[in-house]
Amino acid sequence: MMVHWGLYSLLGGEWKDQKSTAYSEWIQAACDIPIREYEKLAKAFNPVFFDAEEWIRFAKNCGMKYFVITSKHHDGFALFKSKVDPYNVVDATPFGRDVIGELAEACYKHGLKFGLYYSQDLDWHEEHGGGYLSGHIPCSGTAWCNNWDFPHDDQKDYNICYERKIKPQIEEILRNYGELCLIWFDVPMTLEEKHSREIFEMVKKYQPNCLINSRLGNGAYDYVSLGDNEIPESMPENQELDPSKMNDIDGFKPSPYGLYETAATINNTWGYSAWDHDWKSPEVILANKKRLNGMGINYLLNVGPDGLGRIPLESRKILEAVAKNL
Repeated sequence: MMVHWGLYSLLGGEWKDQKSTAYSEWIQAACDIPIREYEKLAKAFNPVFFDAEEWIRFAKNCGMKYFVITSKHHDGFALFKSKVDPYNVVDATPFGRDVIGELAEACYKHGLKFGLYYSQDLDWHEEHGGGYLSGHIPCSGTAWCNNWDFPHDDQKDYNICYERKIKPQIEEILRNYGELCLIWFDVPMTLEEKHSREIFEMVKKYQPNCLINSRLGNGAYDYVSLGDNEIPESMPENQELDPSKMNDIDGFKPSPYGLYETAATINNTWGYSAWDHDWKSPEVILANKKRLNGMGINYLLNVGPDGLGRIPLESRKILEAVAKNL
């Protein structure tokens, strides 16, 4: 199970008179929400129904083998206590609880492997956050980087963000939350080889058994993350998958350990969206799982809890139906 959860979950895919794109967790970029406006969400973030044990028990009862959550997504807000940046769930919200810590404890208690997503390139809360080398080519927002608060891309230097925030926060999550089965990095468009290699070596230093996905960039990885929702038709032995669908700026190479994974949504979005009701049926998910697992590819299914900490009912019903037919 994968979980996308953060300040964007409060908005449910809507900002004033605008809708987000299909990816509601990109709403700050999709609607060009200024940092000073977006930060107000932290003051309202008080998910009174969040229950780490309930989430983990649910995942385990649905047959999940590991659990991955967004410790920091592209908006730069951390779901863990960070000494590096006060823009985090403990220091900036009335909730004041370390979400990552509680989920780590629940996974340990209930015997589920624990992994963390961390956006190592994009950070819209930082002037020097990555993505600016892609210009203003839109993705799920108006641009990859924050060019609404910080329009001068030619004055940006990712090294500043990397040294001040990215590298030390990665060290925090590696050292503070017990054994991690994997780190799930994302969209490596700005990282130089020195960045990817340093992060790779830091993970192996503090978490020798932790796997690193291919979206760290520059060929530094243990296993391959296929494209979002990618369900290949076939994967004969030693056949390389489509490089155009790989999120590795160096191009695709096979996993050195033969490990592959498809992260996928149950509707269209990763974060919570109040208006996205385009749900995949249990039958479709079962068919996808059978096809992927038959090729040795893990199926990492995402849910997007709402701003109160509740996994949407439709997500629960679908995953429970899938579990009954495994």
